[in-house]
Amino acid sequence: MTLSNELVLDATHISVQFGGLLAVNDVSFNIPKKSVVSLIGPNGAGKTTFFNVLTGLYKPSEGKVMFGDREITDLPPHKIASIGLARTFQNIRLFGLMTAEENLMVAMHSHLKSGIASTILRTPRQRKEEKEALDTAREILDFVGIGKWATEYARNLSYGDQRRLEVARALALKPEILLLDEPTAGMNPQESGVFVDFVHRVRDARDVAILLIEHDMSVVMSVSERITVLDRGEKIAEGSPEEIRSNQRVIEAYLGKAASEGRGK
Repeated sequence: MTLSNELVLDATHISVQFGGLLAVNDVSFNIPKKSVVSLIGPNGAGKTTFFNVLTGLYKPSEGKVMFGDREITDLPPHKIASIGLARTFQNIRLFGLMTAEENLMVAMHSHLKSGIASTILRTPRQRKEEKEALDTAREILDFVGIGKWATEYARNLSYGDQRRLEVARALALKPEILLLDEPTAGMNPQESGVFVDFVHRVRDARDVAILLIEHDMSVVMSVSERITVLDRGEKIAEGSPEEIRSNQRVIEAYLGKAASEGRGK
């Protein structure tokens, strides 16, 4: 798929400093509309720090983040999520003692219009809105393949299904951008392969752009249309999977000898 010239997110000259440590140094990065892009690099490269800037968990020391034509650099995470940028986490953060559908209902709360009074009084409008939200939650759960577990406690789901529930919860926010932090962590190769197809299906069916932080290079190379590589807080390469696979600086910094030997395979 050819990358769109229309950007849904544009981060320019981002730097993040913690005390005397420069974790991210003058990194510019964008996400085209309906694209699948990946951010990779060795441990300590600054990927998660940069990710956290995009989602409002960290404020950059320098630079700005634009979401469409709106600057979101100083917005708190819940505001950023409510306007269309949703994320998952490397460590699963579900409400274990809520059902799968309840996890999605909580996520959708920011989009509901009924106030506290309507909720307490159970007005017809509030009941109608709640039913529509529940129908939406069940539709999303069906879409990600876990509809049969809608009323099961999240903690009782398998690891793979909990990962899908996290994606479902993010989709419940109706995002324009979905940020996935190590989504295949803990998956076996077969599960990871299935996930690649799942990512493309989410992008196409939900009309979203997707950004991944991912260590599994087979997943990154299979799923990405563009890859950005960080090393020691700096962007050292950006391009298609083919360009990144053959970039000597990337090989030395991250992919290693095995990737170099595998280029001809």
